[in-house]
Amino acid sequence: MQRETAFAGGVVAVVVIMLLSAALVPGVVPEQDGEPDVRASHLDIREDDSTIRTAAVPGDTVVFGLDIRLRHRGGPAENVTVEVRAFDEETNLLATSQRVDAGTIKGDREVSVPVNLTVDREGGYRFETIVYENGTRVAQASQSIDGVDALTPDYSRSPIGFQRFDGDGARTIAPRDPRVEDGRATLNVSTFLTNSGSASAGDVTLLVQARQADSNLIADETRRSVDSIRPGRSVQTNVELTVPDGYNYWLDAILFKDGVIIDTARGPAALDPPMNASEGTTDGGTEFEASDFEGDRVTDEPERDGGAEEETHTVSGEGPGFGLAAALAGLLAAALLIARNYD
Repeated sequence: MQRETAFAGGVVAVVVIMLLSAALVPGVVPEQDGEPDVRASHLDIREDDSTIRTAAVPGDTVVFGLDIRLRHRGGPAENVTVEVRAFDEETNLLATSQRVDAGTIKGDREVSVPVNLTVDREGGYRFETIVYENGTRVAQASQSIDGVDALTPDYSRSPIGFQRFDGDGARTIAPRDPRVEDGRATLNVSTFLTNSGSASAGDVTLLVQARQADSNLIADETRRSVDSIRPGRSVQTNVELTVPDGYNYWLDAILFKDGVIIDTARGPAALDPPMNASEGTTDGGTEFEASDFEGDRVTDEPERDGGAEEETHTVSGEGPGFGLAAALAGLLAAALLIARNYD
């Protein structure tokens, strides 16, 4: 009987000690509702799920949007900050950095931390991501990108551009048979524009120039506005250029949107063949004469103040006034008149 009583008393003592330990010593039992979680926290970077996108290309710079994915386990991670550093791949110099406060992360889950970085639009960059918890580094990862200089600035983006053709068939810009009269050739130049977007677009300006192949002298140019083009459609635009006959030319087509060049194209016009279009040279027999191009291009001159032109007078070769003989004759007549009145 005494043995059973002693055994029961020992069991009760063990239970009491366990309860006291659970109440006084933190972390012995899992967190209950309303009680703090004192488990150790674990943070790491999900490199496979973290992404880099082009947020904006305002001009000479690029804004990259990084989505840093963090995986959390255990107790709360307090005072979490994420720092991203961008290093130039060529020089290994720090280009820029950004630190973002992620606050406190609780629960077993993944969180997304967005970070924006602005760098020069050139070369390539290496992005180093560092995660801090209470000022202590707990995770680190690295990502790299190349070909940043190939990104198109936002101001020059447009779904409208010149249609490109493969092979030696149709050309993006090509002249039809010229009309020749009095040593001058009128070219009917065709270009093809395509809207590759998903919505109608337009309000662009087409400039076509005829540039003499040997001298690079612009013999003529013309502009034309292009209205809206439906998505996925192409239009043919025709302009006329008048140039001196017997020369070879490059036809340069330039497409503008709000004063910004968005696309260019080039094609040959051989009026004095042969012409090596691939090398940009001409082997024609006509020698270049600058006089053939005088007065060919008419440019818009700014209007003078008041809108009236100044008159131009031509003076004879005798010089200003009446001349010496006329002056002597006038003096003699005046002297005779005075003498007569005196008499």
